[in-house]
Amino acid sequence: QVQLVESGGGLVQPGGSLQLSCVASGISFNVYTMGWCRQAPGKERECVAAVTPTGATNYGDSVKGRFTISRDNAKNMVHLQINSLQPEDTAVYYCNARRNPSNLYWGQGTQVQVTV
Repeated sequence: QVQLVESGGGLVQPGGSLQLSCVASGISFNVYTMGWCRQAPGKERECVAAVTPTGATNYGDSVKGRFTISRDNAKNMVHLQINSLQPEDTAVYYCNARRNPSNLYWGQGTQVQVTV
């Protein structure tokens, strides 16, 4: 059974930082591209960062320079460091694991709320 469990969300003031983490089980973690997507209320899901099995990263234009994705293959974990948080970053953040279209898994999400 595949499980992706996110943690690290919370309430933070503008300009603050958070680190989100996701631990995966039930997959051969080393061969999956891991990513983070987010969904704000009333908006479509937006994928913001991904890291390949070899460690190559890519980011959505809206988060470049503020978000950093990393993976720890020894612990089956992927992290998302979020700096300079803004109210528009408020969303539920979802971890995903992707090998091919038939092997795509999602976590339950963790809420990030940016408010004064």
